[in-house]
Amino acid sequence: MRIVVFGAAGNVGRRVVAEALGRGHAVTAVVRDVARAADVPSGAVLRAGDASDAQQVAALSAGQELAISATRPAPGSEGDLVLTARALFAGLSRTGVRLLLVGGAASLVVPDTGGLVVDDPRYVPPAWRDIALACCEQLAVCRTQGDVDWAYLSPPALLEPGERTGRYRLGRDELLIGADGRSRISMEDFAVALIDEAERCSHRQARFTVGY
Repeated sequence: MRIVVFGAAGNVGRRVVAEALGRGHAVTAVVRDVARAADVPSGAVLRAGDASDAQQVAALSAGQELAISATRPAPGSEGDLVLTARALFAGLSRTGVRLLLVGGAASLVVPDTGGLVVDDPRYVPPAWRDIALACCEQLAVCRTQGDVDWAYLSPPALLEPGERTGRYRLGRDELLIGADGRSRISMEDFAVALIDEAERCSHRQARFTVGY
């Protein structure tokens, strides 16, 4: 499969690139600044580009079979997450390429309260609320799109570097909590789940989530 990954130099993005390459996919890794892309796994075609520019998205996705976006805005620029989502859809609507979007946990339902993660201080302290709200709006943008085949992957509450085990549980709109009472997954297994979805196309025009 030919895959273009936006945000390929980020914590999640570079693990997604590594997982896709490890399965034999052809990967184009898009970063804002190629001079700062030393951590992008070798084997990918490195390209400079901006996922918030619809014209660049269209150009970089031309000839690809799938686009994965793992971009993350800097603190203070949380609104860029929504602008980027709109640009991705605008650009991909010109190429017909499917989109897998790495989202946030904020819009998931908390099992023990029925409320949303964004409003639960156990999961979203005040310092994280702006990015959590932006993630909710990002998903709302996705749900208005009918011209692009998309899927939105929400992580659990805790997404950290760790071990690739190749195992995870799937969910839809409810936060997954493990037997240990924690909602978590390693970035490595998150990448496994994302590339599994890339290969299986199990979710279309829908959000899903993963966790241990």
